[in-house]
Amino acid sequence: MAQKIFLDLNEVDIDKFEVGISGIEEINQHRFEMQQLSGIVKFDPENGIIIGVKDVKDDEFWVRGHIPGRPLLPGVLMVEAAAQLCTYYYKRSRDDDRFLGFAGIDNVKFRGTVVPGDKLIIIAKNVEIRSRRAVFDTQGIVNNKLVFEATIIGMIV
Repeated sequence: MAQKIFLDLNEVDIDKFEVGISGIEEINQHRFEMQQLSGIVKFDPENGIIIGVKDVKDDEFWVRGHIPGRPLLPGVLMVEAAAQLCTYYYKRSRDDDRFLGFAGIDNVKFRGTVVPGDKLIIIAKNVEIRSRRAVFDTQGIVNNKLVFEATIIGMIV
């Protein structure tokens, strides 16, 4: 995957949610500590793009133990947030209420750190959608810097 950010984030108001928590909960089944999205700022299936936000807070379950004194958002939670964004895209674009679970994660690279107080912007680009499978290229950005990228493959379970 390329290191260039998929799109110009200056063209998107990342503080204005198109879909908030309650709208995400209507589509995704994740709850409590495992709910990793704060909102969706753009859902554009015509162009195969969805953009979500995770406001990283200092009271999240991992903060106390994932590097005491220097909390870092675990990479697995960055990828989980991206997967939840992909699930939302899949289910909304197909009007499908089945559960889309992980089938694979490829080309994962972590390029920066994410800490409490950061706003993690996640972009997912649809590569392929079929009735039981979806593939997305994803990126995470903090302060206009790419912090992770991954190809996420989901399957209906």
